Amino acid sequence: MKAIKDLLFGVSIDAVSGRTSEQVSGIVHDSRKVIAFSLFVAVRGLQTDGHDYIDIAISAGAKAIVCEHMPSHTVAGVVYIAVADAQEALAILASNWYDQPSKQLSLIGVTGTNGKTTVSSLLHQLFTRAGYPCGLISTIKILVGDAAFPTTHTTPDPLVINHYLHEMVVAGMSYCFMEVSSHGIAQKRIEGLEFRGAIFTNLSQDHLDYHKTFAGYRDTKKRLFDGLSKKAFTLTNSDDKNGLFMLQNTAAKKYSYGLKGLADFKAQILENQFSGQLLKIGSQEVWTSLLGTFNAYNLLAIYATATLLGLEELEVLEHISALENVAGRFQYTVSKEEITAIVDYAHTPDALANILDTINSIRTKNESLITVVGCGGDRDITKRPLMGGIAAEKSDKVIFTSDNPRSENPTDIIAQMEAGVSAVDTKKILWIENRKQAIKTACQLASPKDIILIAGKGHENYQEINGVRSPFNDFEIVKEHLTLLEE
Repeated sequence: MKAIKDLLFGVSIDAVSGRTSEQVSGIVHDSRKVIAFSLFVAVRGLQTDGHDYIDIAISAGAKAIVCEHMPSHTVAGVVYIAVADAQEALAILASNWYDQPSKQLSLIGVTGTNGKTTVSSLLHQLFTRAGYPCGLISTIKILVGDAAFPTTHTTPDPLVINHYLHEMVVAGMSYCFMEVSSHGIAQKRIEGLEFRGAIFTNLSQDHLDYHKTFAGYRDTKKRLFDGLSKKAFTLTNSDDKNGLFMLQNTAAKKYSYGLKGLADFKAQILENQFSGQLLKIGSQEVWTSLLGTFNAYNLLAIYATATLLGLEELEVLEHISALENVAGRFQYTVSKEEITAIVDYAHTPDALANILDTINSIRTKNESLITVVGCGGDRDITKRPLMGGIAAEKSDKVIFTSDNPRSENPTDIIAQMEAGVSAVDTKKILWIENRKQAIKTACQLASPKDIILIAGKGHENYQEINGVRSPFNDFEIVKEHLTLLEE
């Protein structure tokens, strides 16, 4: 139990009805989770408004209500706090409930369109290898040391974030690496958190269904850096045209990394092949099993962050050489017939172009590149023709298929993808709506030495169709069908 007044520290309050010295048993923003003496936060969501559930929350035992406007009638004995922004208040309340855990460890936020999961996950891997037990909050999972917990959002809600940060503090951890999505920033999920550092990877078109314009998307990302204190550091990709823009108004110390222009941390690709690549970082060479220009940027960001956090440069390079790829990020297998199958999360035009360019820069061109790709339903429709055109231009054969169609008709999504294919590339295209059949067909079309890229879902272990999530894993399915070809 904690006093309401202690939880309100840092919250912008408009009005109070009742005694804030009263104690509450916990904080919830879902009326179905209310227990006796809960503090219920009425958050306005995209689908529902928490204000409509205040009476239900009180009936279930809520002792206090945080809302954006006072109800027309109040219940005796219940404390009401009116705030300007309930989403922001929820985040600050959550931090206070868990004794502001982000201030008790070094929290590093990673944002950008592509590379967030790889950078945060590999930082966790590197620091663990270096002997520093640490935490991870990512698209794939939440890690408290070696203990793994599932997650449904890239950046979870504030109560989840602060709960696991608290668990990390209790476990004695000094670092947490966290993906920070544009949705998480826009919905104030990171309010009340104190970041030791923030990394910007890159920016390209994504989530315009939510942010409406690219400028809106970009400016939302920038808010992470605007909110940093002068004690923090920022690390930006100076080769990205938006890299320096992100740092215009930050009070934090500014650092940059890049492969091309001027930067504080520089790298050069010396060799690139399917077994890995040789990089020169600073004046030192390092071999890594992670290949591609995009991973050169990711690894340079990891190197820079680790050194900024105090690790020795040579030690960092030693650990980089031993890092293992992240699930669903250029994850590949090779059949006995030497067919290479690659599964990657690439679900934006830029990410798809990067992965295809990497494959094409390494392959001999004596083999065929077969790409299986779809686009998610109920998401940014403007990227569909772009991705269709990129896949067709940069592949020898393309199978357009379902991704997670959600509530949309998969055929409509595929038609929108094909609309971006040039006339000269239309002969490369196959439509196979069923994703499992599409992967099987790619395996059947492949000859020895050919390369299959399955893009869009990466690490995901489900496919969502009409609100139902069914078990589905691209990597397991392609391995199954390559094995069948071998037998």
